[in-house]
Amino acid sequence: MDRGHPIPAFEEDERFGKYHTRSPDNVFVETTFGANNSIAPITRVTSFGEDVDSAISSTAASTGTCNTILSHGGSTDSSALSENWQLLGVPPANESRLSQTSMLGDEEEEIIVFVELPNKKLLCRLCGKVYKDPVIVTCGHTYCRRCVNHKGDETCPVDGHMLGVVVANIAVSEQIGDMLIHCKYGCRLSEDGQTYTKDEACCPVTVKIANRRDHEDECDYMPVECPNNAGCPTLLKKDMEDHMRHCSNVRCPHVKYSCDFTGTQEELDEHLKTCKFESMKEFLQRTDERISDLQYTLSSKDQEISFLRSMLGKLSEKVEALEKFTDVKVQLLEHSQSKVHREISESRREYAVIADELSHINNYLNIGNISMGAYDPQQMFKCRGTFVGHQGPVWCLCVFGDFLFSGSSDKTIKVWDTGSTYKCMKTLEGHTGIVLALCTYGNKLFSGSQDCNVIIWNIDNDFAKLKVIEAHENPVCTLASARNMLFSGSLKVIKIWDVHTHELKRELTGLNHWVRALVATGNLLYSGSYQTIKIWDVLTLECVRQLETSGGSVYSIAITNHHILCGTYENVIHVWEIEGYQQVSTLRGHSGTVYALAACNTPAGTRVFSASYDRSLRVWSMDNMICSQTLVRHQGSVASLAVSRGRIFSGAVDNTVKVWQA
Repeated sequence: MDRGHPIPAFEEDERFGKYHTRSPDNVFVETTFGANNSIAPITRVTSFGEDVDSAISSTAASTGTCNTILSHGGSTDSSALSENWQLLGVPPANESRLSQTSMLGDEEEEIIVFVELPNKKLLCRLCGKVYKDPVIVTCGHTYCRRCVNHKGDETCPVDGHMLGVVVANIAVSEQIGDMLIHCKYGCRLSEDGQTYTKDEACCPVTVKIANRRDHEDECDYMPVECPNNAGCPTLLKKDMEDHMRHCSNVRCPHVKYSCDFTGTQEELDEHLKTCKFESMKEFLQRTDERISDLQYTLSSKDQEISFLRSMLGKLSEKVEALEKFTDVKVQLLEHSQSKVHREISESRREYAVIADELSHINNYLNIGNISMGAYDPQQMFKCRGTFVGHQGPVWCLCVFGDFLFSGSSDKTIKVWDTGSTYKCMKTLEGHTGIVLALCTYGNKLFSGSQDCNVIIWNIDNDFAKLKVIEAHENPVCTLASARNMLFSGSLKVIKIWDVHTHELKRELTGLNHWVRALVATGNLLYSGSYQTIKIWDVLTLECVRQLETSGGSVYSIAITNHHILCGTYENVIHVWEIEGYQQVSTLRGHSGTVYALAACNTPAGTRVFSASYDRSLRVWSMDNMICSQTLVRHQGSVASLAVSRGRIFSGAVDNTVKVWQA
């Protein structure tokens, strides 16, 4: 197993969902590659019926209130007007003495019978009744507040805008409040059982809607109950006084002491002369007062007890709050201390990078026997742009002609045009886990994922999904292809598949850990695991050589014309000669795991690019094994590399892919 290290190994890798990526809003953008296209919002206008236009008119110049009305194409004949009234739920003029149950009461429906037919401008389009608590909505029209609240998911019938209360329409409320109605105690239910009409035999009073409560609360025609007994019939308020003089349900004032006498007022007067409780009423009264005093004292004591309990609870809460506050302060102190330690560590790492750069510069300036052609300013690589679009870290890259494929923690593969538009052409979805590996063969793209599957895509057929292979029992870490074979690496095993039939041909075992690196070149397959590189003959599928390394697990492998390179968990790059397999150098400079390696032939010679957990890329000259350039532009660990036509593409944990070119 790997030794302890502050940089996570694969089994504790960021790729397995334990790395908290930043929000897409914070993605670092270098240039305008793949800029988002803004689409202007669409405003839809819908007519309110084929022959009904909508308009807005003021109720009065002094109110400044906007109401909604309907017009029949300028027609003013009586039939059209009647149709409009029916559309709004209001009876025609010859039924002006009737009224529907209105929404003018919040808790219950009130009986409303107007003296005169309401102006249709005062009717709500949503319920067809006189406004109740009118409000102006976002589009400027007026509706009942309850209608808007109950139909919040609907749109304005005039202009189609969503309903939303803006402000109360006070002017319309006052106008409605001045309308005259009949007292509800002067109305009766019509024969249709739905509306009310004036009852000439009942209350004749007409009042303004705003003042109706003042009258109706004192109306002589209001039904009331006899206070003596529930068995008495319901009375009108004006008849109560006469009823009380003849009521036969008057009870003895000592009923609370169990006297069960009931009769008229005259009979009660006679009863009190012989009632046994009447002679003791003073004693009973004093006893009641004493009981009341005791109850008051008991209530006071209960309040004191409740107050003391409340104070005790508050004191307990204060003590608990102080304990929590102390714990928070301690945690903040520990967090601050940890943050300071991290900042110091980061500063030391940056200082080491700067010192290393200075050392390389001094080497170029002071070592006379080294060819200075490698340090040609014209061959210095620069960041030319950034591809932005993934919602998670980019773990793998693959190039096919002008196409660049990138796999990410967002479980998608994006196809980028690197030839002309520099935009994302398509997003391939199908994996249920992080996309960890990509490779191509012929016109097919192969993708491996944390979901243990390999998906095959047809590049020529608009990247259509061809097949899903349940490849391994563990995540597919890496892929490679050669000679009609696809190689997939996972935990302690490499599986070999036929690229045409997609059938499993063989399994290579005897590996000691995760196979994080696979490279196929010529007739050889190179695999990297824990402190080991195995070299396999592609034709016989037998292991022909094994190279021992140091520095923990092998995370990356690159092959040049003369050298084999591998990046390790413990920040170094080992170099062997292809002829004789003799280790010739160990490249040091990174301060984090070397996740990826890529070789590139330039006019100045062979260059090897290395990507690391320390957020940097390094350019190594294979002529003198010296780092000629350090590229620091990513905001997170650099996890993948790809080379195409002199350009280097790097994918990182900051969700971006950067383009580098000399």
